[in-house]
Amino acid sequence: MINIQSIVQASIDTKNRVLADQTLLDTVGSVAEAMTTAFKNGKKVLFCGNGGSAADAQHLAAEFSGRFYYDRPPLYSEALHVNSSYVTAVGNDYSYDVIYSRMIEAMGKEGDVLVGISTSGNSTNVVKALEAANKLGMITVGMTGESGGKMKEVSTFLVNIPSKDTPRIQECHILLGHIMCEIVEANVFPK
Repeated sequence: MINIQSIVQASIDTKNRVLADQTLLDTVGSVAEAMTTAFKNGKKVLFCGNGGSAADAQHLAAEFSGRFYYDRPPLYSEALHVNSSYVTAVGNDYSYDVIYSRMIEAMGKEGDVLVGISTSGNSTNVVKALEAANKLGMITVGMTGESGGKMKEVSTFLVNIPSKDTPRIQECHILLGHIMCEIVEANVFPK
C-alpha cells in the first residue's frame, strides 16, 4: 500500500536538501541575474525538456510571457516544443534528437538564455540544444537531478537537485523555477 505521508515527507526531505545546499541556492540567484540581464537587454529566455520537463518548460515560459505575481509588460519567453507541426516534422524528417537544436539555430541569439530541463541530465535532444546554444554565445542553464548527467558539461549554470527520484526532482525544478521568476519579475519591473 502506498503511504501518502511518506511521499510528502520524501518531498520535504528533498526540499530540505535543496535548502541546505548554499552552492545550489547561489546558482539559482546567478541564473535569475543572467535572465534579468537578458530581458533588460531585449533578449529572450527559452526552455526545453521532454514529458513532465516539457510541461515545466511551458509553465515557466508562461510565467515570464504572461505574468507571475503582478501585472506588468510581457517578457519574451517560450518553450521550444509548443509548435507541434514543427516538432513532428523535424522528428520525422531528421530525428527527434535535433528538434530543439534546430530551433535554437533558427531563433537563438547571443545573450539569450536557454534553460534545458532533464531529470537525468542525459536527454539527447536537450543536450544538443545546449550545445547549439553555446555555439551561438547564449547563456545555458541545465536543470537536472543529482549527477547533472551529460548536461553538466554543456551548461553555463547547473541547477542539479540533490536527488535521483524523478518526481521529487521535478517538484524542486518547479519550485526553483518559480523562485527565478519571482526574482526576475522584481528585478525587471521593481514596484
